[in-house]
Amino acid sequence: MLPLICLDVDGTLVGSTGAPTEVLWAAAAEARERGQRLTLCTARLAAGPTREWAARLDPEGWHSFHTGAARWNPATDEVRTHALGAEVIDACTAIAGERGWVLETYSWDDYVVDSDDPLAARHAALLGLPAVRRPVSDLVDPVVRVQFVVPIAEAGVALAAAPPGCAASAATSPVMADAAFVSITLEGVSKAGGIAEIAADLGVGMDRVMMVGDGHNDLSAVQAVGWGVAMANAEPELIAAARLTVGHVDDDGAAEAIRRSADLG
Repeated sequence: MLPLICLDVDGTLVGSTGAPTEVLWAAAAEARERGQRLTLCTARLAAGPTREWAARLDPEGWHSFHTGAARWNPATDEVRTHALGAEVIDACTAIAGERGWVLETYSWDDYVVDSDDPLAARHAALLGLPAVRRPVSDLVDPVVRVQFVVPIAEAGVALAAAPPGCAASAATSPVMADAAFVSITLEGVSKAGGIAEIAADLGVGMDRVMMVGDGHNDLSAVQAVGWGVAMANAEPELIAAARLTVGHVDDDGAAEAIRRSADLG
């Protein structure tokens, strides 16, 4: 069996209902009983229901947030981050202002957005967090990621707007199908990098890791592991890169991937 299974959230763990199913939780429990480790691997922050899902998925494992810019272990409460500098935050603030985009600024477990735009309010609801305007100065811990929330037709423009020295990746959600979430992190930070750090901590080779995803920001991780898995609802480029394809998110494709991992490797 494969010792490490990594799962994206939106479009993979979570479909149109906005929460993982009991079928998924049962598959995860069976994997833990077999001795496998499970890792949440998401662009989301470690707060609200997302943090609860990580702890339930594997209470003793590492989980990767912010597209690899932060890791958290529920058992020890240890946090490891790759922080952004003030110049990147200022540059992204200026870009968002010029374009009329929503800009969200994140520490590892908190975020602020100084906007009343409907996209900002809808995203807060998706995250299960209050929709409250807050300045960047409200963040206590270092900033690990900023995010442009844009109409999906502007995703390509937002990806190209990343300041020098940064990496950009885009994600979508079935719950907000009209929007794109474009994350800006330090150059070199990615879901693939976050998984590699966790695999190294566990002493597991990347060839024995499974990554299950559906979007653009999952591509590097699917390509980096030995067992890249695409959901049936994944973007065409991800399906083309994956070693396996499983069912649609609303048909518990992620649970299928977890079950199949028991016989792989």
